[in-house]
Amino acid sequence: MALQLIWHGHGTWSLHTADHKILIDPFFTGNPAADTTADQIEADTILLTHGHGDHMGANEDGTIDLVEIANRTGAQVITMVETASWLTAQGVKDATGMNLGGSLKLPFGSVRMTLALHSNGLPDGTYGGLPTGFVVEAAGRKVYFSGDTSLFSDMKLIGELELDAAILPIGDFYTMGPEDSIRAIKMLQPTHVIPGHYNTWPVIAQDIEEWITKVRHETNATPHVPKPGQRLSLG
Repeated sequence: MALQLIWHGHGTWSLHTADHKILIDPFFTGNPAADTTADQIEADTILLTHGHGDHMGANEDGTIDLVEIANRTGAQVITMVETASWLTAQGVKDATGMNLGGSLKLPFGSVRMTLALHSNGLPDGTYGGLPTGFVVEAAGRKVYFSGDTSLFSDMKLIGELELDAAILPIGDFYTMGPEDSIRAIKMLQPTHVIPGHYNTWPVIAQDIEEWITKVRHETNATPHVPKPGQRLSLG
């Protein structure tokens, strides 16, 4: 089975191999673009780039999508060490804390924790440590999930890993916007690029057709714009 990428709206993604389901930044309740719900999603590994409510699904009633999903499915949660400690205190049974530059072998392959330039306040105001991205190796492919980030020059070093795909935010305001994403693609040099973290709310609305045109004309990457719930094969 080829590696399958599924966008669940906003900054939430799944990667599926023949035997594993990896969930990234689970935000379903309150996500107006979500294609499914927190009680239906399946995962055996959850990667959390940072602890903002629109990435772990912090809800007004005090529940947290990530906590509910992790404990229902038994998934291992991998995140920054301070955020992992906070999640353990919230009742997550299997939270693994890493730090920048570290890598971890897993049943489906491996993950490498990368730099992201953003913030990482947790829902109760606790400091969650540094925000991150991940390079996931699975089914013979390398996929970079930048998380929420601005442009930074070390993306060129990440690109030296020879990425099959990069998932980048393009919404602006909270993260890099379309113009900086083009500069990021030039440094990362992925074969494929997929946008995220845009058009969820008016403040991050973008013209996706204009972005596609710029990617095609200004970079060597192939752009893909899946709809929520649509599966994209990565080889």
